[in-house]
Amino acid sequence: MTKPSAAAPAVDLADEAAYLEAVAQARKAADAYYGSGESGLDDETYDRLLRAITVWEDAHPGRIAADSPSQQVAAGVTAGDVEHTVPMLSLGNVFSDEELTAWAVSLERRLGGAAVAGWAVEPKLDGVALAARYREGRLVQLVTRGDGTTGEDVSHAIGDIIGLPMILTEPVTIEVRGEVLMTEDQFAGANELRTAHGATAFANRRNASSGSLRAKDRAYRIEQTFLAYAALTDPEHTDDPTLAGLTHTRLIARLAALGLGTMADTPLATRTYTSLDQVMDRVREIGALRAELDIELDGAVIKADSPVDQIRAGMGSRTPHWATAFKFPAAQKITVLRAVEWSVGRTGVIAPRAVLDPVDVAGTTITYATLHNPADIARRGLMLGDHVIVYRAGEVIPRVEGAVAGLRTGTEQPIDFPELCPRCGSGIDRSQERWRCARGRACGRKEAIRYAVARDALDIDGLGEKIIVQLVDKGLIEDFADLFTLTRDQLLLLDRMGAKSADNLMTAIKAAKTKPLNRVFCALGVLGTGRSMSLRIAAHFGSMQAIRDADAVALEQVNGIGGEKAPVIVEELADLAPVIDKLVAAGVNMNQPDFVPSTPTDAGADAETSAQKAKSELPLAGMTVVVTGAMTGPLSDRSRTEMTELIAKAGGRASSSVSARTHLVVAGENAGSKLDKAQAFGIETITPEELAQRLAGHLT
Repeated sequence: MTKPSAAAPAVDLADEAAYLEAVAQARKAADAYYGSGESGLDDETYDRLLRAITVWEDAHPGRIAADSPSQQVAAGVTAGDVEHTVPMLSLGNVFSDEELTAWAVSLERRLGGAAVAGWAVEPKLDGVALAARYREGRLVQLVTRGDGTTGEDVSHAIGDIIGLPMILTEPVTIEVRGEVLMTEDQFAGANELRTAHGATAFANRRNASSGSLRAKDRAYRIEQTFLAYAALTDPEHTDDPTLAGLTHTRLIARLAALGLGTMADTPLATRTYTSLDQVMDRVREIGALRAELDIELDGAVIKADSPVDQIRAGMGSRTPHWATAFKFPAAQKITVLRAVEWSVGRTGVIAPRAVLDPVDVAGTTITYATLHNPADIARRGLMLGDHVIVYRAGEVIPRVEGAVAGLRTGTEQPIDFPELCPRCGSGIDRSQERWRCARGRACGRKEAIRYAVARDALDIDGLGEKIIVQLVDKGLIEDFADLFTLTRDQLLLLDRMGAKSADNLMTAIKAAKTKPLNRVFCALGVLGTGRSMSLRIAAHFGSMQAIRDADAVALEQVNGIGGEKAPVIVEELADLAPVIDKLVAAGVNMNQPDFVPSTPTDAGADAETSAQKAKSELPLAGMTVVVTGAMTGPLSDRSRTEMTELIAKAGGRASSSVSARTHLVVAGENAGSKLDKAQAFGIETITPEELAQRLAGHLT
C-alpha cells in the first residue's frame, strides 16, 4: 500500500541570505513550472524548498520577500488578462497523518468548535487547472488559472479536450473548474505528432498539457482529458437551480450527469466520510490505486463536503480554509542520464537501457530505467548528460519520460546507436521501431533454449546453462525442438556428463513431451506472449494446429490480444514453423487437456452443453484471480505457471494485475502492493491454504 509520506523534510535556512536565495530558486522553478510546464526542480524538491521558505516566514513575518512564491496563488505566475469572476485558488499541502489531523482541528476551530458535517475525499490530479464556461449549454470559453485572479484565454483548444463536450446534456449556463491532463496514450500520441513536425518531445505529461493548451495556430491538434472538481454554484454565476446547496459529492455527480468528465463511476470517485480515520483510510486507498491509472495524480484532496461548512470556514488569500491536499511520495524525479546500454533478448530484439545517477523515486533507489526502443529515444530527443524525468509508481518498471531541455548546458552528447548487433556482430533489422538482430532468434539461440526448458515452460530438470552451451557449441542442437531427438550417447559426449546424469536427463526430456499445449506454446517464446497468454491461447484453440490455422482476426478473440498484437503472433508462428514441425515429428503433445470448444457444432451440441455446464460448476468459474506473494502450505511447491494452470483448471482466469474486474486475490507471504490494491477495491483476499481447501478436488 502507498502510505502517506512523512512530512517532506524542509531545507534548513540558517539566515536571511539563505532565505532570499531559496526564494530566488523557488521563484525560478515556479516561473518555469506554471509558465512552460517545465521546471528544473521535481515536485518533491520544490515542496521541501517551499516548506523551508514558509517556516522562515512564519518565524520572521516582518521580513517576507515581496516576490515569495508562498504568498501568491500558483506562485503569482500570470499569463493572461481574463478576469475570474471568483478567484481560482491553490490548495495547501499536508504530508502526514499528524499534519492532516492538525489541519482538521484548525478547520473545526474556524467552525466554532463544531464537527465537520462530512469529509469529501478525491484524487489530486496532476495537470493544469482550467475554467470552462458554458452559456445555455454550449462551451464558449476556456481560461487557465493564471495567478488566480486573471488567466489566459485558451478557447482555441475547444474541441480538443475529452470531458469538455461542446454541448451539455442540458442547456444550462455554468462555469466548471477542473484539471486538464493527458492519459498515457495521449502523451505518447502528443510526442509522436510533435516530433513528426520537427519539435522537441515533451519531457512529461504536465509539460505536454501546459504547452499544448496554450499553443495556437499549429498544424496539428493534440487531444487531452478534462476532469471536473468544482463549479460556480451561486445564482449570479449559473442559471441551474439544482446546484444550490449541493454538497461537494453531489455536485460532482451533477456535473457528470451534464456530460462533463469526472472520476465518478471509477474506484477513485469522490466519496464522503464522517470520521478522520475513514478519511485517512481512503487516502491510503487512493495511493494504493495510483500505479494502476493511466492518468497521473500526486495526492488526495480532503474537503468539507457541506457548502455551509465551506462558507463558515471561509477563504484565505491563496487557499480555501475548508480544503487541503495530502501529497504522496513523488512518483517521478529528475536525475542525469549517464549512459545507454544495449542488450539483445532471446528473440533477437535489441533493447536500450538508461544508466542514471542514483535517485530515490517512491521509496526505491533507481539507477536503471527502460528506454523502450531507439525510435522512442529519437522522439524524446534524449542526449547523454541530460537531466531527465524518471517515473515509477508501485511495481511499474522505471522509465525515462523525457529530458528537461531548459537545464541543458551545451555539454550533452548524442547517444550512440549500435551499427551492428551488440551480441553477435551481425547486421540489424531496423524496419520496425523495435530493432532486431538480422539473425533473429539464431542470435539468442542459447537464451531461447534456456527459456524453453525453464520451470514455467517445459520444466526439464537438470538441463542447466552449461549443458545448453555445450549442446549448441558442439552442434548437437539448434533449437529446443532438437532436444527431443537427442540420444543418450550424444549426451555422454558432454563434459562431466556421467551415465546416471544422462539417464536422468533423458527421462526429464521424455516427460516434457507430455506437457500440456500451453507449456509447449510458452516454450516457443512468441513475441507478445508469456505463460498467462500462452494458457489463454491454448485454452481458446485447443490444439497447435488450430492455433497455426488461425488468422489475426481469430486471434483477436483471445482475451488480451488486440489488433496490434494479433498480426505479430501470426508472423511469429510462421517464422517458428520449422521448430513446430520438428516438435510434431518428435511426438511432443500438441493438445490442451480438458479443452472445450467455444462454439458448439450441430453434431456435438449436446456434449458441448454438458461440458459448458460442468465448467460453470467449477469452484472458480467465471472468476478473475490474482496470485501474489510466496505460496505456502499445499501450494508451496507450485510455480506461477502451475498456479495459473490450477486456476484455469478450476474454471477461473489468472491475471497479473489487480483491477476493478478482479474477483479474488490469493495473498501469500510478503504480498506487496497487489494486496493493498485488492483491499482498496474491496476485493476478496484469501491465503494459499484457503485456496487449496477450495480447490481440493483439483490438486493433482
